[in-house]
Amino acid sequence: MPYKGIPYKDIPYEELRAFEGRTAEETGHGKDPVNLPMIRHWCEAMGDTNPAYAGADAVAPPTMLQAWTMGGLSANGGRFVAHDELFALLDGAGYTSVVATDCEQEYLRPLRPGDEISFDARIESVSERKTTKLGTGHFITTRMDVHAGGELAGTHLFRILKYAPARQKPQGKRPRPVVNRDNAGFWAGVAEHRLLIQRCGGCGTLRFPWLPGCNACGSLVWDTVESSGEGTVYSYVVMHHPPFPAFDPPYAVGLIELAEGVRIISNVTGVPYDKVRIGMPVRLEFRRVDAELEIPVFRAVADGAGGGV
Repeated sequence: MPYKGIPYKDIPYEELRAFEGRTAEETGHGKDPVNLPMIRHWCEAMGDTNPAYAGADAVAPPTMLQAWTMGGLSANGGRFVAHDELFALLDGAGYTSVVATDCEQEYLRPLRPGDEISFDARIESVSERKTTKLGTGHFITTRMDVHAGGELAGTHLFRILKYAPARQKPQGKRPRPVVNRDNAGFWAGVAEHRLLIQRCGGCGTLRFPWLPGCNACGSLVWDTVESSGEGTVYSYVVMHHPPFPAFDPPYAVGLIELAEGVRIISNVTGVPYDKVRIGMPVRLEFRRVDAELEIPVFRAVADGAGGGV
């Protein structure tokens, strides 16, 4: 039994180690060949304008390696039998939560539009029981070898922690934002209930988050414009992480596209987390989270929230 944590049972380590080396998937096939539309969507989401990723001689961004192996929502069930068995064993012992911890990738050859992708996956390692701030559990590392046209194109190591959550500490102050010389002006604006966007003094490009120089022309000269506060939900996630002091999941975190054309990450409020939708109109408001801190959040506008605001 863990100290100040959720109950779990010990699993003999040899029973867990028996999963090491087991094939998770052999000769899986990418749902689609490498293609320009997916490359374009990826680059738009990442804000990557490298010309190597466009045109007749385009290559795929190397960090898309895993993307070509994903089966999508309609093709994941039953693909990774060894993982399913391992997860069932851990779930039954009380290690019911999971969090991704890190990944490592190695790139051996570029992927180009038209490449057909195949891959092999296996469970690389299962750690002994570890205790972390999140709770007690086991780290599981999966290795995937990705092939293009039968040739090894890269490897992907993905590590997760399967754990029994620790009991949460009493609610406390929300973590403080990091304020430095590059973003102090932004937080000074928040204190005045103004959302300030940097504007390049050289080319006029608006940018957010705040940076010391323009990523379009490199100029170090800038001033600010105040946002109207109007925007739409460009994308969002719902946080289901075990409770952290001053947070109460589940809640929606949105990537908000402001009317001025830049994007900011913040909470979406005014509707239940499961009612947030891409394209939903939102409006800036300032929320006091404690006696010392106020933050910008975005409230769903009634017309875009199905009348539930």
